[in-house]
Amino acid sequence: MLLTALSLSFAQLGDRRIVGVFAKSMLITLLACVALWVALAQSVLSLTQGWAAQFGEGAVLVDVIVWLLSFALAMLAFRAIAMPVTGLFGDEVVAAIEERHYPQASERAVRAPLSVSVRLGLASLARVVLINLLALPFYLFLIFTAIGPLILFVGVNAVLLGRDLAEMVAVRHLDGPARRQWLRNNRLDYALLGLAVTGLFLVPFLNLIAPILGAAAATHLFHKRGIGGAQA
Repeated sequence: MLLTALSLSFAQLGDRRIVGVFAKSMLITLLACVALWVALAQSVLSLTQGWAAQFGEGAVLVDVIVWLLSFALAMLAFRAIAMPVTGLFGDEVVAAIEERHYPQASERAVRAPLSVSVRLGLASLARVVLINLLALPFYLFLIFTAIGPLILFVGVNAVLLGRDLAEMVAVRHLDGPARRQWLRNNRLDYALLGLAVTGLFLVPFLNLIAPILGAAAATHLFHKRGIGGAQA
C-alpha cells in the first residue's frame, strides 16, 4: 500500500497546484535556512572574535570554518523547517490529491483554517526540536558506533514525520478526539511512511520534494484504508 501511495504521488508531482505549493514552500524554507545560517555564523564569530584574532592571518581560516560549520547546521535544520512550512500550504496538496483520486471525500472535506495550519506547524517544529534534544545524549553515546547516531536519528524522526503527515490529512476529515484516536490506531503505517520520507531527506535534490511527496502519499494512505468514508 505504501509503495502504491508513493507511486501515485510521484505521478502527480507535475500538477499545477502541487508545483505552486512546492515553489512557495521551498522559497520560504530556503530563505529561513539562509537566515539561520547567517545568524549562527554571526553569533559564533561575535563570541570568538577576540580568540580568533590571536591567530593573525589564520583568523581568516577560522572565519571560513565557522561559516562552513554554520552552513552544515542550517542544512541539518532543513527538515525541521521544511515540514512546518509545507504544513502551511499542505491543505492545497491534500485537496489536489483528493479532487483527482477521491472526489467524494473531497466534497465532504473541511478545509483547515490558516490558524489551524499554523498551530499544527508550530507543534510539529516544537516536537522535532524537543524530542531530538532529549535524544541528544543517546546520539552522543552512540557516536563511537559510527552509524548508530544516524540509525537513531532516522528512527526518531520517521515517527515524528509520519505523525505530522498523517495529521495534515486527518485534520480535513476528523475532529480533535477522533483525529487523535485515528493517529494512535494508524501510527505504524505512518511511521513507515515517515521512514521512507526521512530517507528522501537524506538524498540531495530528492530532499527538496520530500515534504510535498510525503503529504501526497499520506493522503493516499488515508483514503486507501477507507478511513473517513472514502473508497480507494
